[in-house]
Amino acid sequence: MDGGRSGNYGRGGGRGYHRAQASGGRGPHNQPRPQQQWGERSEHPHQQGAGRGPHHHQPRPQQQWAEPAEHPHQQGWGRGPHHQPRPQQQWAERAENPPQQGVGRGAGGGRTGGGRPWGQPRTPSSFPVQSPAHPPTPRATSDELDTRSCTISPPQPLSPPSLLSKGDENGIQPIRRPDQGGRQSVRLIKLLVNHFPVKFGPRSTIFHYDVDVKPVTSNDNQSVKRTVRKSDFRLIRDKLCFDNPDTFPILKTAYDGEKNIFSAVSLPSGQYMVELSDGENTRGRSYLFTIKFVNELKLCKLSEYLRGELSYIPRDVLQGMDLVMKENPARQRNCVGGVYYSSDYRREDDLQNGVAAYRGFRQSLKPTAQGLSLCLDYSVLAFRKPMSVIDYLKENVPPIKSIEDIKRFRSVVIKALKGLKVRVTHRPCKQKYPIVGLAEKDTCNSWFDLVDREGNNPPRKTSLVTYFQEKWGRNIENPNIPCLQLGRSNKSPDEVPLEFCVLVEGQRYPKEHLDYDRAKYLKDLSVAKPGIRQRAINEMLQANDGPCGVLISNFGIQVDKNMTKVGGRVIGAPELRIGGSRSVKVDGEKCQWNLTGDRCLVDGKAVARWALIDFTDGERYNRLQKEMFIGNLKSRCGKLGIRMDDPLVCHLAPMRRFSSVEGLENLLKDVVDKARSKSKENLQIIVCVMANKDPGYKFLKWVSETKIGVLTQCCLSSQANKGQDQYLANLCLKINAKLGGSNFELMAKLPHFVVEDHVMFIGADVNHPAPNNESCPSIAAVVGTVNWPAANRYAARVSPQTHRAEKIANFGGMCLDLINTYTRLNGAKPNKIVIFRDGVSEGQFLMVLAEELRDIKNTIYEDHYRPTITLIVAQKRHQTRLFGEGRNDMGLTGNVPPGTVVDTVIVHPSYFDFYLCSHYGGLGTSKPTHYHVLYDENLFTSDQLQKLIYDMCFTFARCTKPVSLVPPVYYADLVAYRGRLFQEAAMESHSRFSPSSSHASSNAMSSTSSSTAWCDNGLYNLHPELENIMFFV
Repeated sequence: MDGGRSGNYGRGGGRGYHRAQASGGRGPHNQPRPQQQWGERSEHPHQQGAGRGPHHHQPRPQQQWAEPAEHPHQQGWGRGPHHQPRPQQQWAERAENPPQQGVGRGAGGGRTGGGRPWGQPRTPSSFPVQSPAHPPTPRATSDELDTRSCTISPPQPLSPPSLLSKGDENGIQPIRRPDQGGRQSVRLIKLLVNHFPVKFGPRSTIFHYDVDVKPVTSNDNQSVKRTVRKSDFRLIRDKLCFDNPDTFPILKTAYDGEKNIFSAVSLPSGQYMVELSDGENTRGRSYLFTIKFVNELKLCKLSEYLRGELSYIPRDVLQGMDLVMKENPARQRNCVGGVYYSSDYRREDDLQNGVAAYRGFRQSLKPTAQGLSLCLDYSVLAFRKPMSVIDYLKENVPPIKSIEDIKRFRSVVIKALKGLKVRVTHRPCKQKYPIVGLAEKDTCNSWFDLVDREGNNPPRKTSLVTYFQEKWGRNIENPNIPCLQLGRSNKSPDEVPLEFCVLVEGQRYPKEHLDYDRAKYLKDLSVAKPGIRQRAINEMLQANDGPCGVLISNFGIQVDKNMTKVGGRVIGAPELRIGGSRSVKVDGEKCQWNLTGDRCLVDGKAVARWALIDFTDGERYNRLQKEMFIGNLKSRCGKLGIRMDDPLVCHLAPMRRFSSVEGLENLLKDVVDKARSKSKENLQIIVCVMANKDPGYKFLKWVSETKIGVLTQCCLSSQANKGQDQYLANLCLKINAKLGGSNFELMAKLPHFVVEDHVMFIGADVNHPAPNNESCPSIAAVVGTVNWPAANRYAARVSPQTHRAEKIANFGGMCLDLINTYTRLNGAKPNKIVIFRDGVSEGQFLMVLAEELRDIKNTIYEDHYRPTITLIVAQKRHQTRLFGEGRNDMGLTGNVPPGTVVDTVIVHPSYFDFYLCSHYGGLGTSKPTHYHVLYDENLFTSDQLQKLIYDMCFTFARCTKPVSLVPPVYYADLVAYRGRLFQEAAMESHSRFSPSSSHASSNAMSSTSSSTAWCDNGLYNLHPELENIMFFV
């Protein structure tokens, strides 16, 4: 139970609920501005070697960091086609390459006002306000280029740290691949990958335009202080194209729905008046649509980059093409979190109760060694069905059985509907209106002042029932229930009878609200087996509402609808050492091993001083069978080589103790004091048996690990009473790791290094708050190994930082602290350091290199201490999936075998990256981890680094199988999540609400709490007794 990852809203890197994401929402669409360039180097030429040479194991001299130039020579990248900043002023021109134009958002965008649900008449039209100015004539296109036939220049050996001088036009870049890829394997397999080659005309041009939309008054065409609803932006653009099909051909333009238009043909710049109307009896809404030419995107730049002739990626071109590829699904599907879901659901996917499972896909363009590729992956999500609000209440809200129940259960109805969006049916209408609440009076008792907008008659009092009869010819069939209040909470809302309101499509339904059977069905759909996922991907690619079609062909773009074929290599699994220096070989299919029989742990730490807190006091069904549990746990520990004595203290307590931080603190102190009275030494660990999962778990961890300084191991009584051997063995693994023991180690040394080295592995991650939180800090975590050569014990540091900041603010300081800990424990400083950074997208690589790496070097370097450093980014939030081409290329579940590596064809054209699937895929379709080597002074070859990471995946302390993510990153994720628990516990304990009720409204409290208040390091500092052990496993 300990160390869980459930509820982790942001595993760092903007993982959170990225608007991806991140990565969703990450990747090329959510890019920070490139950072300042690295400074001039030292004038000593030996700092940048041209090859490995005979001294490649020596620490490299420190780079001289210079202050950044006052005016950087890098163009802002923007935030991708969906959420773009306005294009900024041009940066200084470079000698050979022009600056890359950012894709901008501009000012004046925002959400929209739009008409009221009742509406008033107006004649729709759109017309130019001023004479447009035309951009330069587009360059003529030529034959399309099949990027698969591009010749990719072979990577040339570079000095490991690809740090470029201030005068270099490209600034710092990730290192190039040191070879042609790995060669070592125990088996070769044929794979299909969900990358679809993209062909485009290398001389084609895409025109980029900035868009600004403002509402105006109906009389003098003056703009008004009213924002535009986001749902109206596309309606306005579509109306403009409909009224001016020759000037604005809709099938030759792509729109991000807010600030950017990309066109295959030149469009006229200028201002245009656009008027929307929902019918002849409704009032129109007028908007001033301003379109301004920004830049010509030359696709030849992308061709040059793919051929290796251009060192920097033309991100503006890639973003423009990416938006073009998304335009067709954006028009026909519902986009939620960067995933395009179908507007219809299959009959078998109806989850009942007004909810259905909708299938969709996420896509992105990727520069690869075979050229440009479209990566598309399958996704499933539960949505509310578009249906009558009354029918939805009857199906989804248990107390509502009839119309009359709506008044009886008013608060329940408001809770179920508030925030949802509806369309009205009493008149033609495309607008979506948010539900604010229920009216105080019944519909039959609702009166208002009807104003003659022409000014011919004075206002008159009229009832809502009469108004709908006279104005719309509609009789209200349910006048004895309240109306829905539609609009904005900060304005006087409009009242519309429930029978005229229909839920709009694309409204997500929280999976936590599904019952067991429906949740299981949704999960089974989501974790589709490889064959099912592969067929779904191919179907969605070829669907009429998919990314292919007439629109992209108008831009000269074509997509090969066959998955990419690529060769995979399976790396051999390592042998493991267990107790008594015995070796154990892993299973050939799953690469797992067991600890049955006489197999024991490498270093089992005696548990001589421990306590048991039984939190099942007063429980009727989950009462702990204490004596049996203690006996079973001691017996299982003994078989694993862990001597475990009887507990010094056994304390019985009810689960309600978890509702109070103060109560838990007093309880733990009391147990610690009782144990100390029986033993002169400190208590080693407290085993806490809980009757059920409880939000107060975070209070227990925060108090024990920051205030009292005692380890805790939690488990559930239902599992403890069963006494299953595997469950007890997992408890023993966690307890031993927390106490500083070693569960299992590699028989052979780690690749590339020698025993005489002192090597430290560091992992780093950032945990972001929930998506609706606007103030709580992000939590940075850094872990590092403290033993060598086993490299399987870690110390951790956690630190709060600015809300949603991805850069680790105190990276250098935390690394230095961990290096000092390593030095104290080993008597020597690490001379080689390998850093694994989790959760950053390709657009943030420069930030990691230019800021985080520099911070680390500046902090840890001393006159006579300059360890060689390798920096690697590990990504799990991507869409790439690997499928075996034939039966012999996959395992029993249809997934690729553990140890599968791909480092050709689908990887970057020149940078050092590869995909590694290190785990066994027993459920769904395995997703490989994508590793990017940004910086390497240790001079790894592809084979050495791939084998190193794969072997390390067998050293994760909590299980007897290889994990999907290299352990330093996995542990950093656990520590960052633990820091989030600390923040939530501290916030709730200091709130004016009682903790027992505050956990249910933590999001609301988080959004109103000051970020600064929870950035106090004192709330997160570990107790000195725990700061150098693995408390987090």
